[in-house]
Amino acid sequence: MAAAKLQSMPFLTDKSNPIGWVVQGGIEFAADSRRLVQRCTKPDAKEFKKIAVACAIGFAIMGFIGYTVKLVFIPINNIIVGGQ
Repeated sequence: MAAAKLQSMPFLTDKSNPIGWVVQGGIEFAADSRRLVQRCTKPDAKEFKKIAVACAIGFAIMGFIGYTVKLVFIPINNIIVGGQ
């Protein structure tokens, strides 16, 4: 029924028309999103554990980098500002 409504108004299906470009873009986005959700599966326990470990390692690395940068810049900041 919705396809029949779009066919009755050809400016909605013409991508050279700004309104048609928006409508067709929305339709394509909806179709792609629907296809993605249908293909997604819930990870099993092994895959979930692997993802969780990778995220934890990433958090630890980023935390270490942030701590190191802060540790290096505290004395540099005191030198620049001239700590009392």
